[in-house]
Amino acid sequence: MQVQLDNEEAQVAFGEALGQVLQGRGLIYLEGELGAGKTTLTRGILRAYGHQGAVKSPTYTLIEPYELGSQRVYHLDLYRLSDPEELEFIGGRDVLADEAVCIIEWPSRGKGWLPTPDLRLALAVAEQGRLITLTACSDLGARILSLLERQAHEVSQASATSKVSDDQLENGVIQWK
Repeated sequence: MQVQLDNEEAQVAFGEALGQVLQGRGLIYLEGELGAGKTTLTRGILRAYGHQGAVKSPTYTLIEPYELGSQRVYHLDLYRLSDPEELEFIGGRDVLADEAVCIIEWPSRGKGWLPTPDLRLALAVAEQGRLITLTACSDLGARILSLLERQAHEVSQASATSKVSDDQLENGVIQWK
């Protein structure tokens, strides 16, 4: 599944929709170059659970936990990780074992230590905005993608200012506004 996001507002809105369909659990890998919008997307996911504050990439702390009511969300940024084994020393095993949403930026830095994600999102800077390619890597990931596609289609049916047209659903690139 591919989603075109024209601006930061659309990126946050898509992140919020993703957060809603995650329903409080899932391991999400965010891949993309510096400035691709991984943290912006994470801000949208956190908004789905009620977070209204700023969201900074945990580049130096590596893990930023969020307690949002009864929901836990962990945001990891592995950019500065020098060895995947460091995840063991900072409590990575406990974070990944928790029934929570776990969002990992720069997962390639944890290769060999991290488990397979439920969903992999590759963000790329496009001519206008960002293009996100979503790949399901588990049964949960496949259900998440299915729910996102269904939500996009339902919104297009219910709104005169549709987020998604039937043509977009058919050609595989959803324009999210």
